[in-house]
Amino acid sequence: MKTTPLFFPSSLSTSSYLPSIIAGVDEVGRGAWFGPVVAAACILPDDLLEELKTLGVRDSKQLSPATRSRLAIKIQAVAIDCQIGVASVREIDRINILQASLLAMKRAILKLKVTPELCLIDGDQRIPNLTIPQQTIIKGDRLSLAIAAASIVAKVWRDDLIVRMAVKYPDYDLKNNKGYGTAKHRLGLARCGRSPFHRTSFKFKS
Repeated sequence: MKTTPLFFPSSLSTSSYLPSIIAGVDEVGRGAWFGPVVAAACILPDDLLEELKTLGVRDSKQLSPATRSRLAIKIQAVAIDCQIGVASVREIDRINILQASLLAMKRAILKLKVTPELCLIDGDQRIPNLTIPQQTIIKGDRLSLAIAAASIVAKVWRDDLIVRMAVKYPDYDLKNNKGYGTAKHRLGLARCGRSPFHRTSFKFKS
């Protein structure tokens, strides 16, 4: 089973050894005011990488919601393994958003049923105490198809969660802003205060 990303940064492409089972890892929700931070770890099959690229798999921020949803279904259907990790609002407030993001990514990796030989981590922060070899890649969702796939799956999973939560917390326009800071979200905070799922460690006017 050989599963290499479609493209690499130069530091990997010149290596004498190329791991055969590689997981792309990314997180979403780091800058949101409301809800957890969510990560995904994805291992993609070699024989479908070109197809996934042709279908439009790339950085989730560059895709429309409809396209992200369609691609997330495809990625999860064809992936050798794809898992979600979550760090709660309480954890974000206790250990800070950076450490919570790394924790969510670690949880996603550890849930994988297929153990990768290498994890490609989006960004410049290594995951603490991860026994699997890892490499950080700045703007990795633009450089590795596996990371891009993880960003799509994590984004769709978190957005769906926030939309469901919006039913219980209708005052913050969560269905539209997905927990991020907007004028309507700020207005809801001014009128109703914080919900139990707002991050108390974040500095925003309520």
